[in-house]
Amino acid sequence: MSITTSKPAKDTNGTNAGGAGHATEPILSVRDLKVHFSTEDGIVKAVDGLSFDVPRGKTLGIVGESGSGKSVTSQAVLALHNRGNTRISGGIRFDGQELTTASEREMERLRGNRIAMIFQDPLTALSPYYTVGRQISEPFRKHRGASRREARERAIDMLAKVGIPNPQRRVDDYPHQFSGGMRQRAIIAMALVCNPDLLIADEPTTALDVTVQAQILDLLRELQEEFGSAIILITHDLGVVSQVSDDVLVMYAGRAVERGSVHEVLRRPHHPYTWGLLSSVPRLRGDVNQELIPIKGTPPSLLAPPPGCPFEPRCAHPSQVTGASCATDRPVLPAGRGAACHLAEERRNAIFDEEIRPRLG
Repeated sequence: MSITTSKPAKDTNGTNAGGAGHATEPILSVRDLKVHFSTEDGIVKAVDGLSFDVPRGKTLGIVGESGSGKSVTSQAVLALHNRGNTRISGGIRFDGQELTTASEREMERLRGNRIAMIFQDPLTALSPYYTVGRQISEPFRKHRGASRREARERAIDMLAKVGIPNPQRRVDDYPHQFSGGMRQRAIIAMALVCNPDLLIADEPTTALDVTVQAQILDLLRELQEEFGSAIILITHDLGVVSQVSDDVLVMYAGRAVERGSVHEVLRRPHHPYTWGLLSSVPRLRGDVNQELIPIKGTPPSLLAPPPGCPFEPRCAHPSQVTGASCATDRPVLPAGRGAACHLAEERRNAIFDEEIRPRLG
């Protein structure tokens, strides 16, 4: 998918500590979130000091390589981690309620009701033993106290909304009778059946062909307009982010390294890691023989992350930094639009204009 920012640039007035330019009160505020796992080899710092906001009715795209902490963050919001070997600190505030100290009973009232999740593999997210309609209607019955008949009618209505043909008949089919794209639509229907305030979509277009992928993204955009839900879109694909997101948070090695509106980040990225992500994406226009430029090296071990900038071992620009050491000094992500990088703004702009922009076309 090509990277085109179909959404207009956002007004940057009213930026708060975790947002990227929205004055709207956030439905979700995450502050200094740390998620550490105890293992036989040591403590895995999967998320290590993450802060962001999700405004009501808006979409935040969280981007990064596998292992950057995207899915761990979403699971922390829903308290899905095994509490036996997981240590979570910081704050996760949903509509005024602190979730890190919420009881399991309180979280059960939120999951599938006010906060819902679209998992990346619809084949494993749906049980093969129950009909699709039963699985869609289950949260509606649980949270709304609906009768079996009312829940079935709601399931049919939701299947119709997500574009499943003949919903009156398909409601009684099993997951194996659905194609991959239809299963993903059924998962979306199940997530939206209670009109959640926050929808977390974890790689919702993984393993789908580009045509179905575009249909799913269009569907999410249309349903957001109808239901008014805020969305966290987790992906490694900047093309997906460009189609549906308002804001972008770029993660690397458990930390946020850049954030801003989708227009700002994709048009003029600030962090060398974001430069690398964009340079490695195929372009629809330009020389077809031009080679992609991969990011050299591998992400650091989260058992022993670097004390300074986590991207320093793979970055081509530490020698151009003055006044700080990328290897030992941890860069801070500023409030609002910005990047956690020691490069001076003037030097960063020069590198982008001279080296990076010509690659992006």
